[in-house]
Amino acid sequence: MTMTRRGFLSASAGLAMVPAFGGRAGSAPLPREADIVVIGAGAAGIAAARRIMAANRKVIVVEAASQIGGRCQTDTTTFDVPFDRGARWMHNPETNPMIKLARSAGLEVMPAPSGQKIRIGRRNARAGETEEFLAALVRANRAIDEASRKLDVSCASALPKDLGDWAGTTEFVLGASFAGKDLKDFSVGDKVRAQDRNTAIACRQGLGMLIAKLGEQVPTSLSTPANRISWGNRDVQVDTPSGRINARAAVITVSTNVLAAGNIKFASDLPKRVLDAAAKLSLGSYDRIALQMPGNPLGLARDDIIIEQSNSTRTALLYANIGGSSLCSIDVAGSFGRDLSAQGEKAMVAFAVEWLGRLYGSEAVAAVKKSSATRWNAAPFALGAISAAGPGGQASRKVLTEPIGCMYLAGEATHETLWGTVDGAWESGERAAEAALRRIGALRDAEPAAAPAVKPRRRAPPRQAMPPSPAPPMN
Repeated sequence: MTMTRRGFLSASAGLAMVPAFGGRAGSAPLPREADIVVIGAGAAGIAAARRIMAANRKVIVVEAASQIGGRCQTDTTTFDVPFDRGARWMHNPETNPMIKLARSAGLEVMPAPSGQKIRIGRRNARAGETEEFLAALVRANRAIDEASRKLDVSCASALPKDLGDWAGTTEFVLGASFAGKDLKDFSVGDKVRAQDRNTAIACRQGLGMLIAKLGEQVPTSLSTPANRISWGNRDVQVDTPSGRINARAAVITVSTNVLAAGNIKFASDLPKRVLDAAAKLSLGSYDRIALQMPGNPLGLARDDIIIEQSNSTRTALLYANIGGSSLCSIDVAGSFGRDLSAQGEKAMVAFAVEWLGRLYGSEAVAAVKKSSATRWNAAPFALGAISAAGPGGQASRKVLTEPIGCMYLAGEATHETLWGTVDGAWESGERAAEAALRRIGALRDAEPAAAPAVKPRRRAPPRQAMPPSPAPPMN
């Protein structure tokens, strides 16, 4: 039985988002002065810079990596189809400006795959078994929703104790596959406040390519890390290997893990509440192991998404025949994914082959021709995949939207409802840019930039649930 994406999404009330890469852009000469300096050229940074440019103010983006995109990265050379190593979907096409921008840039957008399947050993789940899983998933979501009305505890502590054979699969779908964290490390408040993302949209050329395209006209200095930032209420100085930039305000879009690790030095320490908030929004682990498998040995359809009935965290998600090609992605996440990634790419590929062999037979994976794996936890300018609040940490997202002198934080971690998505990162960049523009008097509107409104969560029908989506990581 195939589960529809809309039905599967409704019960969970959210879908996390989940990053050599595309997104080439020339580096602009580093200016010594700007109205606003932006740290980071991911989705949030590019959105912020475009908003500042639209206000006719001078902006410079400094990016530590050698390419635009952050955790939106598209590999266009390794395989015969663009491979998104990071963020893969956009959401909410009725309101998401990125989809219109993608079309204006000449890129093709299309609905994401419409169905998902469950594997039980060497066979597909029967209709009745799939219904049992959907019912378990709905019960788990309702229990998490109920728990969130009391205290911001872990999702694991809220789960019903009688999910039976579907307990492990439910935990994978709602935890590791959704947010890159096991349910014991994931806040019920964060899960419940995740805005509905019922419609997923893909970019055929790759989401990393889209961010790079949208950043083509943005003054960007690549391979230029911000080593030290001096800040106050009136101005900011950013020291880089290429020199110092003096600005009237700054938008900082680095990940919470990079911020908490102290990889950027601040002349005056950041407020403790900001550092504590970043630590409570640490990045979960989500990686992809790509295998090129000519001849469709698994016998799956284009863009099929498969999970398995599992009783342990040692499991994965399969995204098969991507775009009608011979490329398959095996996604690993949570504590198991983090441990596997730490062992290196060879161990990751070995697991992917063994896992597929267990589900489809060793002969089905004998013809793997090429492989590649992401390791986002080891990426020095990300240090993980997607922010997910630990128990008691959901309120930390709002803390990160507060101004710090003339500095403003942006990125998916700062969005209270669209965290973990490229959509949330983009909105947060625009929000931070508008706050910075008001700070320097470039916007006449005296009202502070409002946080994105929280849409009411829709109640799930009793027999529907959320699909495991190959979505994270995100910036």
